[in-house]
Amino acid sequence: MIHDDTGRSVALYWDFENLHAGLLEAKQGEGAYANPDIRFRPQEPLVDVQALVDLASSFGPIAINRAFGNWQYFSRYRDALLQNAIELIQLFPPGASTKNGADIRLCLDATEDLARFAHIGTVIVIGGDSDFMPLAQKIKAAGRRLIGVGTRPNTNRHWARSCHEFRYYESLVGVEAAGSASPSDAEGSRATGKTP
Repeated sequence: MIHDDTGRSVALYWDFENLHAGLLEAKQGEGAYANPDIRFRPQEPLVDVQALVDLASSFGPIAINRAFGNWQYFSRYRDALLQNAIELIQLFPPGASTKNGADIRLCLDATEDLARFAHIGTVIVIGGDSDFMPLAQKIKAAGRRLIGVGTRPNTNRHWARSCHEFRYYESLVGVEAAGSASPSDAEGSRATGKTP
């Protein structure tokens, strides 16, 4: 049973580099972000930070707003991140071609926060990895509402279905990628609240 969220707070967790990479690949082609000449240089801002913060605010006051990534290449997002009081967690990848481990750290932080803060009623995870499915089970077991956000091409459908509600980034900002599913499919893939 989900608690009544009236007057309860929102915890917002961003797998920021994952979202940015998905948007960059939608623009430059699949696999583009894996190219070191693209990945390891200052990144053009592609994420509409304000739109995602506004979405989170629609569910209640934001108590936790934490983004995970390798921030050394994302300085052009500085103003948007500062204006929205986002706590930045720096994760250096252990090698040139390896992941930064943001999904693991995000899951650990969110699980710890659920145990510590009873006022959190809604958890929003921005990221499309299937790695978040165990976190979905923990959030549901704690009686909290889970909202997922991800890009269409990079979102695992099982993760999307494991959320109480799922929003596609492209629908939130009013941009559809070429060859993507219809807008009605975005709302149609909204989670049922049932664990798969």
